[in-house]
Amino acid sequence: MTTILIIKHGAAGDVVRTTTLLHLFPPGSVDWTVDPTNVDLVPFHLLRRVFRRVEEIPLGSVYDLVISLEDDRELLETIFDRIAPRQVFGAYPGPGRSVAYTDDAREWFDMSLVSRFGLVRANQLKLENRRSFQEILFGGLGRPFTGQPYLLPRLEGSGDLHGDIATASRAGARWPLKSWPGFEALKRHFAPTRVVHELPTRPRLSEHVVDVAGHRLLVANDSLPMHLAIGLQIPTVAIFTCTSPWEIHDYGLLRRVTSPMLERYFFSRENPPEAAEAIPVAVVVEEVESLLASAAGPQGHR
Repeated sequence: MTTILIIKHGAAGDVVRTTTLLHLFPPGSVDWTVDPTNVDLVPFHLLRRVFRRVEEIPLGSVYDLVISLEDDRELLETIFDRIAPRQVFGAYPGPGRSVAYTDDAREWFDMSLVSRFGLVRANQLKLENRRSFQEILFGGLGRPFTGQPYLLPRLEGSGDLHGDIATASRAGARWPLKSWPGFEALKRHFAPTRVVHELPTRPRLSEHVVDVAGHRLLVANDSLPMHLAIGLQIPTVAIFTCTSPWEIHDYGLLRRVTSPMLERYFFSRENPPEAAEAIPVAVVVEEVESLLASAAGPQGHR
């Protein structure tokens, strides 16, 4: 049997969208090495083995194909010291302390932190790109992307958080501009007629998946909940203030609300008031109302 290793540790949303690659290989032929904080996001039932720590990979493990989607030199070096790949797609330890990547993965990694062109050009390429993550990765692997869905882990119970609209307003410290300030006004607008919940922080990400699944619709920034809702086939309004809206395949479920100042603040670590407030609440309300009118109700978990 052909054996595959996927190297994708984080961020959490990136782990979720990487599950689309599992459609390319027989169930039970893929191993996955993932950060322990994100282990609840990989579909164990479709994988051969899941490694929470690099040290769990048996020394000398032979793989027909390694799909390497991380760019941390130390992590890659530690993993590649333990494996014997016949073919690599993606990043690997380069000369000296560099990170190199294979030619067939250049479309993705040319836009990354380890781009051969440097960070300024990488960000410009990312801004100009109009192909989704899936189109780029599938194409690099020589396969067409035809809408293959995310493959989430099996749901654990039904949870106790149910409603019409879930909101996910929090953003990490890395991209403060993702924290769109209109969420409170949005919730006030819908609270009189709809059951609206802000998604809480949970001890395990599997509980977070269940929380998202308990709602008819999600409003979020470019974040993990957005990817979870897409995987659960839940209509979503996603707000893009500083990251690429084109990289996210919509699956007919996603409405993108893009800042008119996106180009100016693309991948910016700043958080100026004019950029944060560039998307009016009324625009997001209109998209939510449109989706609620067309949504039949909670969707099944694929």
